[in-house]
Amino acid sequence: MPAITNLFRPEIAELEPYTPIVPLDVLAARLGLPVEQLVKLDANENPYGPSPKALAALAAEPHYAIYPDPNATRLRAALSAYTGQPAERIVCGAGADELIDLLLRLVISPGDAVIDCPPTFGMYSFDTGICGGRVITVPRNADFSLDVAAIERAAEGGAKLLFLTSPNNPTGNLTPDHQIERLLELPLLVVVDEAYVEFAGGGVTAWVGRYENLVVLRTFSKWAGLAGLRVGYGLAPTLIAEQLWKIKQPYNVNLAAQVAAIASLEDLDYLLGNVARLVAERERLFAELSRLSGLLPYPSQANFILCRVSGRDAGQLKRDLEQQGILVRYYRTPLLRDCIRISVGTPDQNERVLSALRELL
Repeated sequence: MPAITNLFRPEIAELEPYTPIVPLDVLAARLGLPVEQLVKLDANENPYGPSPKALAALAAEPHYAIYPDPNATRLRAALSAYTGQPAERIVCGAGADELIDLLLRLVISPGDAVIDCPPTFGMYSFDTGICGGRVITVPRNADFSLDVAAIERAAEGGAKLLFLTSPNNPTGNLTPDHQIERLLELPLLVVVDEAYVEFAGGGVTAWVGRYENLVVLRTFSKWAGLAGLRVGYGLAPTLIAEQLWKIKQPYNVNLAAQVAAIASLEDLDYLLGNVARLVAERERLFAELSRLSGLLPYPSQANFILCRVSGRDAGQLKRDLEQQGILVRYYRTPLLRDCIRISVGTPDQNERVLSALRELL
């Protein structure tokens, strides 16, 4: 009998696993600290949590024993009012991550190319590998802006999809509208991931339908504090949306996620008030980080700040903070090996990380 490994798809067997964030309770046990003493600033979550209306709606929902609406009808109607796009252009997913996977499965056959612009969100290249696609890497410029001319040259090789993130994760910078317009002229699908757009304003959702090759992704994980429920959505031209409906799992967005997302859209004043608090804290945190010797923070339009570390090992700095119960993100990739990323927390959380950094640096 042949070894079972001979049955594995080679591109899966050779794939480097994605490294997710360790859960809070697991890390607390590892550090020997109570969960309530941890300051979790490593995953760009919203420290203010969900809307009270969302929590109340979750508690009041009587039908958890019943499968959810596979069409997310009420949620898509609410999203239509929020985004200004018709419901037929909206596809909901278990987080924007599911929609990244669905888009790749829609257009990528084994060997097809996807353009990735690191440093950026790691799921683009990871999911491309799962689909058997080929990643064409076009690194960003030193200031983390896109190398548009290099992307255009890469597209000449027949790439089928380009991922852009605005604001970009983990660098925090926006992609200017004029660059997106220029790249939409390429003969490929352009996916603009706007996971953090509520912290920046603007965005290109109004362009969906105007360009047949533009898809915009958004999520409730950041601005609405629903990361644990996994609910996101894509805005796509009707022809693309119809194809995504074919291949998504029937009940992909669970009932709790739909209920909470609908209630969140009914409590915008509360949630956008929290967004404004985080933006104000982002600016204060950036100013304070800029005063620290050995740390270079990059301006951000998201709810996190990327910092380049000098004079000491960035990975060790991350571990030293962890020993104090402060969790930040560290990347082992060549472009970010000397960087940490700090999510913006509450004023008290930000003071703890600043105090610790002043001591360590």
